[in-house]
Amino acid sequence: MSRTFAYVSLCLLGGFISAISQVLLKKSAQRHYDSVWQEYLNPRVIIAYAMFFAATLLSVFAYKGIPLSMGPILDAMGYLYVTFFGVTIFHERVGTQKKCALALILLGIVIYSLGLQ
Repeated sequence: MSRTFAYVSLCLLGGFISAISQVLLKKSAQRHYDSVWQEYLNPRVIIAYAMFFAATLLSVFAYKGIPLSMGPILDAMGYLYVTFFGVTIFHERVGTQKKCALALILLGIVIYSLGLQ
């Protein structure tokens, strides 16, 4: 396994962890709490922010081995993760506009990956 692949994997893992933490935050927001303190200091919210922190650390380490121009391309995968979780967990609908946007994201990733820039 090449070093670049390992760093790319770290970046993608960070985006995946970030998407999972967003799911936790949304699940927490869907519940009713008796006080503001319970709303912000509950296990789901605390774990989600810890996961955001971990995802940030992974991104920092990933940038040690990938070009700076590649980072935003890999981070765009987060939109795909979030959409997948939205459809599978929250049963959200993906409209035509969102499908077109996701297709453009994928196209951009493919173009960058093939070096057609």
